[in-house]
Amino acid sequence: MSKLKEKYLAIPEQIRIVTVLFAIFLIMFIFGRRLFIPKTFGEYGHYRAAAVDDIMQIGLVYAGHQACAECHDDVVAEKSQHMHKHVACENCHGPGYAHTQAPDEHPLTIPTDRSYCVLCHSYNPARPTGFPQIDPVTHNPDGACIDCHQPHAPQPPEVPEECGSCHERIVRTLGAGHHNSLPCTQCHDIKQEHKITPRDFLPTVPRTREFCGTCHSTKASSAKEIRRVDIVTHGENYFCGQCHFPHNPEVKI
Repeated sequence: MSKLKEKYLAIPEQIRIVTVLFAIFLIMFIFGRRLFIPKTFGEYGHYRAAAVDDIMQIGLVYAGHQACAECHDDVVAEKSQHMHKHVACENCHGPGYAHTQAPDEHPLTIPTDRSYCVLCHSYNPARPTGFPQIDPVTHNPDGACIDCHQPHAPQPPEVPEECGSCHERIVRTLGAGHHNSLPCTQCHDIKQEHKITPRDFLPTVPRTREFCGTCHSTKASSAKEIRRVDIVTHGENYFCGQCHFPHNPEVKI
């Protein structure tokens, strides 16, 4: 037996196996890289450089709001002062590149159907607080949205006096609970500007046990028929709203 073979057999078997596997992996990595990694990968960065040429072959579809401003600067200026200022023109009017090249041949879409506006403004509790929402079944059901709302400046023609104009579902829920006789301003500080730009002026929301305690504490001077608790011991350190939904505060057990 040769000395080389003796030295090889003297190496523990597990080390020999690992060494062979590592060598196979290294060979596969070197040759596999040539087979599977594109030739232009890494020329400009961690991607296939030829992809840039492929993308350039795809025709443009969207123009971008900067292109709209070149011809419709008056509309863009008006829109920038109102609630739709962060909504891109092509969100409502569709892809506009072809229109920029031949306006008469490719007119833009002008959504006039009620079903389009409610994609964003139909009531959905998952939407951000203060986002304008309506119930399309009951909110002016026979009229088009643009009859009352100019899309580029969509504030209502008359500022609503009641919260239910935008928060119908909440008002309905409130009507079924013990707080149905309370005005919204009893618990929420609502600025007049909220009715024009609701997300810029959000109403305050009670966050402390002491706030609810102004009516429901055993030491409160509110009407006798109001349910009272010792806010020091009742519910330990939890906020009241974690167990009682304020608009319908029935106890859930």
